[in-house]
Amino acid sequence: MESLCYFHFKLSNHFLIRKWFFYFHFFHIKRIFLKGVNAIFNSVRELHLISNGTMPMDQLREILKEIHPYATRIHLREKQKTARELFQTVELLAKENIPLSKIIINDRVDVAFVTSAAGVQLAYHSLEAAMVKKFFPQLKLGCSIHSFEEGQKAIADGADYVLFGHVFPSKSKPGKPPKGIEELTKLTKLDIPVIAIGGITAENTPQVIGTGVKGIAVMSGILDASDPLAAIKAYTNV
Repeated sequence: MESLCYFHFKLSNHFLIRKWFFYFHFFHIKRIFLKGVNAIFNSVRELHLISNGTMPMDQLREILKEIHPYATRIHLREKQKTARELFQTVELLAKENIPLSKIIINDRVDVAFVTSAAGVQLAYHSLEAAMVKKFFPQLKLGCSIHSFEEGQKAIADGADYVLFGHVFPSKSKPGKPPKGIEELTKLTKLDIPVIAIGGITAENTPQVIGTGVKGIAVMSGILDASDPLAAIKAYTNV
């Protein structure tokens, strides 16, 4: 009788242990799965790096050689450069094996076309987006916008994505009030990928990504950093 009771006790314990292990593994796997899902939705989907127009090209080249694998797009925003100088800049970057498929030229459709760059970023003073899309359909077309209405127009004109900002106070826009997270959230309701720009840091990136944007665009947060490689990794590892 004692041996039977002992067997029953041992068997019960065996099932309890198996049950405990089942629940432990179930909740552990669930936690890992949810953590992975959160990481996907809260991580940076696209990171657009924008040149500041003041950095010497040799310095920019050296930085981009090291950090370009972490950038989705590299925007050459060089307003003071001539078409010839921009062309030479793209050639310089291409020689360093920086993919042309990542390079976006600000404003200059002609340079984007002849260099076979990925695309062009249009501002309010640029050619009409609809015209660019009609004659240069191979170029990825981005439009810089500052309102929901401008976003609607960009869609109608055939833009592939919009760059919206500035979201937070920015050194490049002194004295101008930021658009804010609420306005950015409204923009994400449009049927077009939205890239947020302006005052975005590694710390506030999760808040920006949480609005549903396609990605972020950064200038000084990376290029002005003492260690650009560490800075861009901080953005991509949030």
